[in-house]
Amino acid sequence: MAKSLIDIKRALDQNVGKQITIKANGGRRKTLERCGMIEETYPSVFIVKLDETQNAFERVSYSYADVLTETVELLLTGENGSKATLI
Repeated sequence: MAKSLIDIKRALDQNVGKQITIKANGGRRKTLERCGMIEETYPSVFIVKLDETQNAFERVSYSYADVLTETVELLLTGENGSKATLI
């Protein structure tokens, strides 16, 4: 796990345009899993463009604090379909 918000932002900056899988806490013991691409990073949040075939909406944003507190887990999707923890 990254040690600070700056480390998380740098890791995401290096992976802009790559495919990821997001596991997010949906509340009440629900875990949401979505696939998409890191589209942009901003000082406080990052934007993920979701796969249109699997989701009803196009984009979702999360803060770096969500990743730091492990509310959101990011898995980098490889070319052969393998998944590795991004941060």
